[in-house]
Amino acid sequence: MRSSHRRPDRRTLLALAVGTVLVTAVVPLASAQAATTGLLRVDQVGYGTNDTKIAYLMATGSVSGDSYQVLNSAGTAVASGSVTTSSRGSWNSAYPDVYPIDFSSVTAPGTYHVVTTGSVAATSDTFQIEAPASLYSGLVSAGVNFFQNQRDGSDVITGGPLNRQPSHLNDASATVYQTPDFIPGSDGDTGDQISGNLTPVSGASPVNVEGGWFDAGDYLKFTFTASYADDLLYSADLAMGGSAPASLAAEAQYGTTWLNKMYNASTKTLYLQVGIGEGNESSYGGDHDLWRLPQADDSDGTAYDKYAAKNRPVFEAAAPGARIDPDVVGRVAAAFAFAAQADAKAGNTSAATTELADATSLYAQANTSPSGTLESADPAAYYPESIWHDAMELGATEIALAQQDLGDSSATYTPYLTQAATWASDYISSDSGQDTLNLYDVSALAHADLITALKNAGDPSGLAVTPAALVANLKAQVAMGASVAASDIFHEGGDYTNFDVDSHTFGFISTEALYQKASGDTEYAAFAGEQRDWLLGDNAWGTSFMVGEGTTFPDCMGSQIPNILGNSHGTGPIDTGAVVNGPNGTDNFSGGLGGLMTGMVTCENDSYTAFTGHGGEYVDDVRSWQSSEPALDMSGSAVLAGALQSALSGGGTTTGNDFSVAVSPASGSVAAGSAATATVSTAVASGSAEPVALSASGLPSGVTASFSPASVSSGGSATLTLATTSATAAGSYPVTITGTAASGTHTAGYTLTVTGTGGSPGGRTYEADQATLGGSADANSCSACLDGQKVSSIGGGSDGTVTFTGVTEPSTGSYTMTVSYLSVGKARPATVTVNGTAQTVSFAETSASSYSVIGTATVTVQLNAGSANTIEFSGSGTSGAPDLDHMVV
Repeated sequence: MRSSHRRPDRRTLLALAVGTVLVTAVVPLASAQAATTGLLRVDQVGYGTNDTKIAYLMATGSVSGDSYQVLNSAGTAVASGSVTTSSRGSWNSAYPDVYPIDFSSVTAPGTYHVVTTGSVAATSDTFQIEAPASLYSGLVSAGVNFFQNQRDGSDVITGGPLNRQPSHLNDASATVYQTPDFIPGSDGDTGDQISGNLTPVSGASPVNVEGGWFDAGDYLKFTFTASYADDLLYSADLAMGGSAPASLAAEAQYGTTWLNKMYNASTKTLYLQVGIGEGNESSYGGDHDLWRLPQADDSDGTAYDKYAAKNRPVFEAAAPGARIDPDVVGRVAAAFAFAAQADAKAGNTSAATTELADATSLYAQANTSPSGTLESADPAAYYPESIWHDAMELGATEIALAQQDLGDSSATYTPYLTQAATWASDYISSDSGQDTLNLYDVSALAHADLITALKNAGDPSGLAVTPAALVANLKAQVAMGASVAASDIFHEGGDYTNFDVDSHTFGFISTEALYQKASGDTEYAAFAGEQRDWLLGDNAWGTSFMVGEGTTFPDCMGSQIPNILGNSHGTGPIDTGAVVNGPNGTDNFSGGLGGLMTGMVTCENDSYTAFTGHGGEYVDDVRSWQSSEPALDMSGSAVLAGALQSALSGGGTTTGNDFSVAVSPASGSVAAGSAATATVSTAVASGSAEPVALSASGLPSGVTASFSPASVSSGGSATLTLATTSATAAGSYPVTITGTAASGTHTAGYTLTVTGTGGSPGGRTYEADQATLGGSADANSCSACLDGQKVSSIGGGSDGTVTFTGVTEPSTGSYTMTVSYLSVGKARPATVTVNGTAQTVSFAETSASSYSVIGTATVTVQLNAGSANTIEFSGSGTSGAPDLDHMVV
């Protein structure tokens, strides 16, 4: 069994005036003799045509006299210049200098990448430059896909890449239990272990809570998080108007359908959650004790799993008719009122009236004089909340807007406007400055909609707050993040040493759009673009934090469905649109990640550890709930940010067809002469399906691309085959996949790595991690290695061996073999056996401490004509051999 992987207190408590504290990264110091190398970071999805566009060169030492070029898909330079010699600062000991490269002059739509030459030769990922509305709308479509994959119950969208199936059908007749007592400090200090047994609520009938969304990577369902996510989806749909994909409104309505089950208006009972994270750890366990596909739970007859799987308990927020803590009330009431607005605009007055009645009924039950900890979940530590004025402001505001949409009189909606203004004033005076838009603070959304509701009412006087005060508070929230971003090396405004930095960062993007719409002030537009860039790859780790968006994204999420179905290192199904927590404080990883649970598929990507810096660490590992667990509020924040910025750029007023393109996996590695395959998926972004023709560009010499089929209807998929020849040069190549339809074009990136050059003697590359490994030899990540992998534990006590087979030469004779290796701390001998003949080779020390320095050694070997040659590396005596990167022979 494992500790709960629910997230602890995630409130940012923004110490924005002082920013992020610098913590020295645990990264070995590069050898003083090593040549300066570097990495280029860009927004891997793209930039708006008129955006400020900054790439970052992370260098292992200072650079001077280097140049850069921006190349289009044809390889033509469209911009060039000198890399500045003014570093933005040191990221960590391995990357002491970070240089910005401003290519904002490039505005033409298209596919590009950046290269640097001089002391550092580096190539960036490919990216798009396109209209902002199109750029942001892709985040909306991807995020909605995640919500569809999170569905529970009978109404799941079956099949698809994740092969979803109906699950937890027993939730249709769930038993209501009394709120349990939790043992303080239990279960790794999460405090979620239950004391004793669960006790049913006397006289309570079974309830139907089937459906809804899974909260995160587990299978619990919370009213608190589901209502927040539903608020975001409705807000996004309303913002985009006619350009919103039909799936967005459908998913918002799906969320409301479940919330209607969680609130019984006739008995005035609000249910807080379905399921338990941990049990009493004696006679029964909880959801966090299992790792399985959700459809297995209904038939799980194990006694220990009785509450975790087959008969999941339901808990009340309060006794029927009793007052309920205001934070959850405001969010759920707002969701009902949002649904009423949507139905009113669609002309469905009957449904809107019913939804509005549910909103006002629940809103009236709020306890607006709460004391102690606000109850958002059981235990409250799962989602600790301390402020509530923002939620009540949102609830009252959306009710007033729904009443206005239904044509109610001012006498009906003015009381709610009055209350919303009061809650807004209380927030500004008591709560403002503690947080920004995310799960725990909805004030930005509430303020913006209250401004609209007041305008609809003719801006009545005498209320507790004015529109000007609301606009000022929106500006203050954006300004806090912008202040931090100004001094951050990568212009990130969030705190990447605390939980939920990705959600907060998307929140900044949303708040800037809300502020700009309300004020007309574009002062922080560039800041919003910087935040999007950071989230989608323009960061120290060089990864997008949204699955399927960009070239590199989370492979090993702490999420059961994609993990079990084979999502490992970019292969197998991907959960497109999932947003993870992101980088977190290094202290959150100090105890390690623990072992694998029964049922977990091993998936870990350790290459990001080299980029730990400024107190922030990112771990892409199925066990890393600290940074790799997706959640409703994370992806919901991306949907809202994408929708608001798209609408701000004109995307909310256009109609018509549109589509998106994605490639899975986003990269592949093959030996020269072999072929790589990937799935190209399309989706309807708005309007109706249309024919999409597929093509590929950026192909290296000797590589051909084919699609089966060559054209699909948006929503369909095709198989991409990239065929190489024996003459294809080794290297990594960015390939652009383009979908062309009547509505326009969209692209996705794929990185093809070719590991054998073929052709002439002495020119073929063989990767150690693709050789036959014996004993305890194992492949693991290596950021400095050719394909990001090395082989360790060769010889010594492990008896590990690395055997290269199929070594090919045109004629029998003597050849020079160049071995790339790592030997840290001392020189190491190895036994090299060629076609049965052994020799001992000494490999010099590559660095005293750094695993980022690759050494080379040459060995003369006798090889036969043809491809039957075998070369084996093993230990020499009791000494371990060096780690192997690759060899060229």
